[in-house]
Amino acid sequence: MARFVYVECLIKADIEELWRRTQRPELHQRWDLRFTEIDYLPRANGEPQRFRYAFRLLPGLVITGAGVTAGDRHDTDDRTSALRFSSDHPLSLIRSGSGYWRYVQAPDGVRFITRYGYRPGWGKAVDLVFRPLIGWATAWSFDRLRLWLETGQTPERSLWQALAELCLRTLTTAIAVTTTPTAVACLIGAAAILLPPLPSTPAARRCLRRAPHQGKAAALAHLETP
Repeated sequence: MARFVYVECLIKADIEELWRRTQRPELHQRWDLRFTEIDYLPRANGEPQRFRYAFRLLPGLVITGAGVTAGDRHDTDDRTSALRFSSDHPLSLIRSGSGYWRYVQAPDGVRFITRYGYRPGWGKAVDLVFRPLIGWATAWSFDRLRLWLETGQTPERSLWQALAELCLRTLTTAIAVTTTPTAVACLIGAAAILLPPLPSTPAARRCLRRAPHQGKAAALAHLETP
């Protein structure tokens, strides 16, 4: 299994606006499923930007961590933002890590890319389950951001729509199981799982999960080494 998470999403939007909605904490926390709160900490001129992040697991139970931007590169058609992060919270499944975001101008939009690696907080066995989940959450969040930029649908509405669609699929399957023959119920259940989400519902499957350009990824690999 790869030791890093890679997600790429093509977003038909202005690169400046994409940069703004990903670099400003109050906007970032609205679309990223991995965080509940992100705050920049005060800094003096010349110092790197430090930040604090939090994920609300349950009411009254918040997992916190901190990080620092490791440097930004601004080119006309290719930008990179690198960072490092860590958490000493006992419930955190990520102990420390680092990675980058890339914004690559393409003829039909902007390729928004992330690649990051981390040191598991609960050992390799738990990480076998957690790593696919955090990869899915990253991709789902990227598509949620894409919908916000391309259609104007707010992240909050996207979340409620995704939950409503999930409930509808679950209810349809439950009704089929209790009211139809087994073969029919199996077909309906399979359709509920396999049919693609509505175009206005975020979906991780719309994002690329493997790096297509291994040479370029290798050139930036030092940025996500924990």
